[in-house]
Amino acid sequence: MNSRSLLVIFTLLLCACSGNPDKPQELTEREYYEQARESLDNNNFLSATEKLRQLESRYPFGRYAEQAQLELIYAQYMMSDLEAVLATTERFIRLHPLHEQVDYAYYMRGLATYEMGFAFAERYFESNIAQRDPTPMQDAFNHFSDLLTRFPDSPYTADARARMVYLQQRMASHEIGVAQYYMKRHAYLAAANRCENVLLHYQKTPSVADALAIQVEAYRLLGLNKESGQALALLKLNYPEHPQLKGGEFKDSGLAMVDRRSFWNIISFGLLD
Repeated sequence: MNSRSLLVIFTLLLCACSGNPDKPQELTEREYYEQARESLDNNNFLSATEKLRQLESRYPFGRYAEQAQLELIYAQYMMSDLEAVLATTERFIRLHPLHEQVDYAYYMRGLATYEMGFAFAERYFESNIAQRDPTPMQDAFNHFSDLLTRFPDSPYTADARARMVYLQQRMASHEIGVAQYYMKRHAYLAAANRCENVLLHYQKTPSVADALAIQVEAYRLLGLNKESGQALALLKLNYPEHPQLKGGEFKDSGLAMVDRRSFWNIISFGLLD
């Protein structure tokens, strides 16, 4: 067989391979996007995520690329892949700060942080609020605040503002939980300082009343009668129905007596008084 015959056979084989019906065809940018949208409409978020990633990979500068990134944020959120939501939103904000829908990325960043924080807190520290790390709540609050500052007319601001109110209440409750813990450990100054933080930063939350009540006790136990009296006056004036006010008189919570044991009782594990 001569070289010309070999060339003819090789050419025919190439043509046969190129005509193989099993070879996947490359989709256009629009086809990727339409398939992704169809998957989203059918709540098939895994398929939508795959198509959107393929679109972004093959057409990073196409007409659908930026919209695909926004759709990807939604699909990731619906799959509860909150870490991925954070990564995608941060990337979108960094690459497209002037995009007409960048406020959505700011909102979803806050929402993902919000849900991550509460999922961790409720799962691992359901019964002890003092042990919860308030950092995720503070981060979520800051993200929502960023949205409100940059885009006050965004359609997402109303929900963000409502979540910020709730976050403030939870962070204030955390401060009260820590203050109660300090009272049980007889760290009265630390307890009073935690309550002062509530009075300064969470003035519109229900925890203000409990903060004042703890300060009444903590300052009295520290021998700071003037400060204790001031806290009591504020409590009576603003929260006369507080449970620790009985007939106008203040009733101690008993927190300071929880762990009041003798030295010998502690080192003997309760065997000796």
